[in-house]
Amino acid sequence: MAVLRLAVVGDPHGAWDERDAGLLQRLAPDALLVVGDLSDGQQRVPSALRRLPLPVACILGNHDAGRDASGRTLQRQLQCLGELHCGWGLRQLRPPGLAVVGARPGTAGGGFHLSKAVRAVFGPLSLEESAQRITAAAAAAEPALPLVLLAHCGPAGLGSAASDPCGRDWKHPACDWGDQDLALAVRRIQALRPLPLVVFGHMHHQLRRGQGQRRSLCVDRAGTVYLNAASVPRHGLDLAGRQLRHFSWVELDVSDPWRARVLLASQRWYGLDGQLLYEERLHQAQLAGPLPC
Repeated sequence: MAVLRLAVVGDPHGAWDERDAGLLQRLAPDALLVVGDLSDGQQRVPSALRRLPLPVACILGNHDAGRDASGRTLQRQLQCLGELHCGWGLRQLRPPGLAVVGARPGTAGGGFHLSKAVRAVFGPLSLEESAQRITAAAAAAEPALPLVLLAHCGPAGLGSAASDPCGRDWKHPACDWGDQDLALAVRRIQALRPLPLVVFGHMHHQLRRGQGQRRSLCVDRAGTVYLNAASVPRHGLDLAGRQLRHFSWVELDVSDPWRARVLLASQRWYGLDGQLLYEERLHQAQLAGPLPC
């Protein structure tokens, strides 16, 4: 069996340093996916991602524009990332042999809305035009490569409870806060080819006002796995005083790339020496799957 191992960074909000880079060298994933909100517009984190000696694909989130509505800060972030950024586009990683399609950059969820910074950099787009861009990028991917969709906020349709993967937890009533253009693109892509995985963040795992933890994974009827990677803060200490680093972790069976499937998806907390200290296993192919979307 050919297995592709993916590490995912969810919403670092500045929590990235050279020890994360060293940890990745020990873990040696086949690729790194970054779901955005790198910081509040500083160039340190995107510059550090560019220096990593492994394949990386990234999309920018709503915080990456800082408080600059002119778009200049967002544009500097894009320039720092260079080809790593795949918003509204296709990034084909060779090695390891993976097609990554980026959803709408800069989203803050809530259906469909373009911030002033996003409009300044990318121009005004409608919901339909955004969905078309995402779908066209997927259609351009080589059929011989397994396809992963990388987003900042997940798609609409994953549930409307506060604890659902894209549920609004900070204001009553709870509602579905996912992106409608991404949901439309997912349905269109699934009609074209298999889509084993959609990775996103934005909606933090810890719910507001003590409401508990967010459900961070679900699977739809087509077999697509939706993974929310936004464990915030991703740096921490356990009760023994050991430093922790969070990565979401996905293993794909790519024996037949066209029919790639998620074998394993988990939330993991590592020590700086690479030891896996804690794991929340969310999905394992041979076991009963999680609740459907």
